[in-house]
Amino acid sequence: MALAPGLLSFVQIVVTDTDTAMALGSGDVPVLGTPRLLALAEAAAVAAIGPSLDSGLTSVGTSAALEHKRPSPVGAEIVVEAELTEVDGQRLGFRFIARQKPPAGSADGEETVIGAGTLERVLVDRIQFIRRARRE
Repeated sequence: MALAPGLLSFVQIVVTDTDTAMALGSGDVPVLGTPRLLALAEAAAVAAIGPSLDSGLTSVGTSAALEHKRPSPVGAEIVVEAELTEVDGQRLGFRFIARQKPPAGSADGEETVIGAGTLERVLVDRIQFIRRARRE
């Protein structure tokens, strides 16, 4: 296994009605819901380390800190980048940043930061983890 700080991955979506706070039950506005933003960050973290994991290993989320700074409407294109920043035995630390791309044809070509934070994941044996979860 070659897990080392610097592993990086991105996930990208276009916000749909199912991604909104209204659909997720986290609010009553039709913008990207915070739970969805967190799920995107987790997906990017998983993608960053996936190719480097030994067979039979996976990671599970144990902690998250998220600041959701700006709203993103339905139709907005979102890119979330996660980077492995720390490896401490089985514990993995990540930082992530979420950006909204400018609308097509926009004179402003800069992405807007909509959120950022940190994640902690722990490496586990997939089969043992599932067995333990079913017993508890």
